[in-house]
This record gives sequence, C-alpha cells and structure tokens, in this order.
Amino acid sequence: MANATYPAVPKGATGVLVLADGTCVFGRGFGASGAAVGEVCFHTAITGYQEIMTDPSFAGQIITFTFPHIGNVGTNVEDVEADAPHALGCIVREDITAPSNFRNVQGFDEWMQAQGRIGISGVDTRALTRRIREAGAPNAVIAHDAAGRFDLKALHEQAQAWPGLEGMDLAKDVTGAQRDWTGGAWTLGVGYDTNGGGERPHVVALDFGAKHNIFRNLITAGARVTVLPASASYDEIMALKPAGVFLSNGPGDPAATGEYAVPVIKALLDADIPLFGICLGHQMLALAAGAKTVKMHQGHRGANHPVKHLERGPRFGRVEITSMNHGFAVDTATLPANVKETHVSLFDGSNCGIAFTDKRAFGVQYHPEASPGPQDSFYLFEKFVGGLG
Repeated sequence: MANATYPAVPKGATGVLVLADGTCVFGRGFGASGAAVGEVCFHTAITGYQEIMTDPSFAGQIITFTFPHIGNVGTNVEDVEADAPHALGCIVREDITAPSNFRNVQGFDEWMQAQGRIGISGVDTRALTRRIREAGAPNAVIAHDAAGRFDLKALHEQAQAWPGLEGMDLAKDVTGAQRDWTGGAWTLGVGYDTNGGGERPHVVALDFGAKHNIFRNLITAGARVTVLPASASYDEIMALKPAGVFLSNGPGDPAATGEYAVPVIKALLDADIPLFGICLGHQMLALAAGAKTVKMHQGHRGANHPVKHLERGPRFGRVEITSMNHGFAVDTATLPANVKETHVSLFDGSNCGIAFTDKRAFGVQYHPEASPGPQDSFYLFEKFVGGLG
C-alpha cells in the first residue's frame, strides 16, 4: 500500500473508522482514546445499548447502531450482561447527549471512557449499514484522538492485517470461572431476585461467553445453576451430577470453539443428558450432530427478528419476534436424519432452531433471554427446565 493516498482529516474530526479497503469514515470521537481493530457490524435495536455493549458475543466487533439516538438514558450498574464490556467500540449518528433517566448513574460517554471503549458520533450510519448489507461485514480499525491526529496509513495496514472472525476461537477469551449462579429476574424497585438454591433441577451451564440474563432466566424457570468455563471436560461436568446441561452463546467461529467443545457435547449426547443450546451453543450442538456452520454475509443483530415455528405441535406455524446476535449459521442442508429443523428466520430463511429426534437435545439460534429485546421466547427455558424432572 505504499502508493495509496489518504484523505485529509476534516477539521473538527476526532474519530475515524478505517476499513480494510482503505475507506475512511470520520466523525467525533467519544469514550476512550486509542485504536481497536475488529469486524464492523450493525445492530437495529432502539434500546438496550448497555446490554449490547456488554454482551460477550460482540467480542472482536465494532457495533454500528442504526437507531440514531444512542446514550440518551445514560448507564447504570444493573443493565449489564457481563462483568465488563466486550464490544470493541460503537458508531452512532447523533452526539451523546446528557442522560435523561431516573436510573442513570453515569453518562454513556463517561462510561465508555471508564470501560476503555471507543465511540464515534456524527457518522452517516444509514450509509455504513447499506455498505455492510451490500458488501458484507468489513474488518476495520476504530480510532479516537482528541487532537485529531491519525496515521491513516498505519490504521489501514492494521485493518488489512487483522485475520477476521472465521477460524477464530474467542470463547476462551470471554469465558468465566466456575461459580454457582443465584440471581433471578430483575424487577423495578427491587433489583434481581436472589433465589436459585434449594431442591431444584441442577443445570450445568457451559459458558462460551454467556449473557447473564440467560442464567437469570434458567433460575426463573426453576433451575439451580452451576456455571463452568468453556474448557470444562466431560468428567468435570458429570462430577456435578447435572440433570441437564446448557450450552451458552458466545463470540467467534463455532467450528474453532468446537475443536475442544464438540467432543464434550458428543459425549453428553451419548450419555443422553438433556441439552439446550442458544446461539453459539446451538451451532456447536449442530456440529456435534455432524452438521456444518457457515459465515453469514452480514449476520443477524437486532431485537425485531421474526422466527417461524416449523415443529408440529401447539406452536406450529406461529411467529415470534426475537432478539438475535450472530454472524455464523447452521447449514440446514447438512443436518443429519435424526436432527430436524424446528425454527426458521422469516428474513432470509436461515436456520433458527433444531431438535434431535432420538435425544433430549434442542437449540435455537436466537436469544430467548432478550436483554434487550422482546420476551416472546421464555417458554424455551420452561421447556428445558420443566423436562428435567
């Protein structure tokens, strides 16, 4: 790229997004200073930006928010889905304004700075979203410097050198340590319910980058939950005598994480342990069955995705609105005869659910725990926990 030319930094620009093809998108930086490299995606939710930024599934990604007003309600200590944010940064249309919400503890700008995350405002997010839809999710560097000093050539080379999410195991970077989970659903004025012990079916949850609200929903559905790290072995799981095993969401390529997780899942299937997978966990359940996963053109990230039920029963033909966050999908054509497709996306026909016909195992591509998003799908937690006896 020695002969490449780069635009002059516009007056007042303190933030820039440099794509791997050399495109430079300027704006006003906020949050932390510095630079970070990853994949640029877009998210269509109009609320819940704090939950989105702290979702471990966004590790290695820079989020373009399509809703123009992000940051208006500030941040608080309750609306988080992990102990720290995992998205590298975010791109928004309007400048961050003073927070206007009675639950606010810290403004979004200050929160981003404290969490070491970079933001850019003043960007035409519609144009950037159209670009992603047409050309796919690009690799890029997001950078913020209060003086507007950017080495665009160096940033461009950094974006080009980043290998991308295909083949990348990120679950190992975001997984947590073993712990007993006790927090249930959140209620305004009360906070999170602290139940979760006692005589309940014991669920062992494998944490590939789980959102906390998944564990809360398992508790609310009546389970006792022990969380194990992504690297947990079959023997470590079985030593806890689980009534069922949950496979969580997470970032990265499911095939890469599956190199060590799929043999464990296969052993659990052979032992006929009830299994329930969400997002990455759903994809690895499919891999354990012998199916394949594929990288999507743009992925699904939002809180308004319609999913249709294909499975015969009381919900056959129904449509639920779901929350989604994934850049890989199960290739339906590769599903074996003993695994049926149970849900499908009405946006593009991609797979959104599977169930084994000869095992007590099922998974969904979407996020029934929401946070943010609609709560149409809580029945899946009740189905799993209710079937444990």
